[in-house]
Amino acid sequence: MNELPDGLTEFVASAGWGDAGIEPIPGDASFRRYFRLRRPSGALPQTAMLMHAPPPEEDPSEFLRVGQWLREQGMRAPEIYANRSDGGWVLLEDFGDDRMRDWLDVHPDAETQAYEGAIDALVELHQRQAGPFAPYDIPTYLREAALLTEWYCPALGLTVDGPGYEAAWREALGTLIARQSRPVTVLRDYHAENIMLLGDPATHAPQGLIDFQDALVGHPAYDLVSLLQDARRDVALELETAMLERYTERAQPDVDFLADYALLGAQRNAKIVGIFTRLYKRDGKPRYLDMIPRVWAAMERDLQHPALEPVANWFAANIPDELRQSGGGAIT
Repeated sequence: MNELPDGLTEFVASAGWGDAGIEPIPGDASFRRYFRLRRPSGALPQTAMLMHAPPPEEDPSEFLRVGQWLREQGMRAPEIYANRSDGGWVLLEDFGDDRMRDWLDVHPDAETQAYEGAIDALVELHQRQAGPFAPYDIPTYLREAALLTEWYCPALGLTVDGPGYEAAWREALGTLIARQSRPVTVLRDYHAENIMLLGDPATHAPQGLIDFQDALVGHPAYDLVSLLQDARRDVALELETAMLERYTERAQPDVDFLADYALLGAQRNAKIVGIFTRLYKRDGKPRYLDMIPRVWAAMERDLQHPALEPVANWFAANIPDELRQSGGGAIT
């Protein structure tokens, strides 16, 4: 994967960056690849990010559309310098190297300030009218939750009640949908790896948003779950509680907000367990298996909420206790 994709140099030259050095950036779970372009000193801007989202697996059009909407709302999405959608090329503003997750590894004492900034950015986003995106509806929630029974359960040789699983989720999520009467834009992958720190969090510097191309219109608790029940880093329960309080004090959500937070926590975590299993079984990426116990532990906490009773009953009847107690990470 160190070879440059076909068409890269031609696109870079057409965008006016032909004299720039090209530095590959390690990727993650998708087909997208990233490169940093670095021009000779004196040119402004001196650096840019090049994203290659090659068709047919990827399509950058939604990234461009959502990013434009976010910028119009005053949110800090990267500026676009050039794009060629038919080849999957996008040249965009370079937010630097300070991902919130990596920055906190070096500056753990600033964790509270960094999360406060992330919460405040969500409050700001939720004060805007929801964007022109598809709804986060029951079929979408059910399809995502089903990833657990489609990938995780077969990987462990578990025979489970699939129709009962869907029925349990349909019952539990019914009341939540009724409370989505004031929907917001949901970025869907809002966590410490997708937040760029554009300055010291203690100075209330803005936070850059990336990886928002799957945005939908849905419940304000969803992105809070993404942030505070992070699959990729530990978030202490005390910090999760404090940040939930910060959000509710500023956003004044509905009275059943904590129930919905638990519902969407369990739904998202079930989805992630399925996705991480798929990344291993289908795509040969075993490193995601190490994250499943963290995700499973968060899901177990969510299942304790009374709003999850139908789903909790299904788990009790279908997933063995010894597997649950081990953190769900028994895939080989």
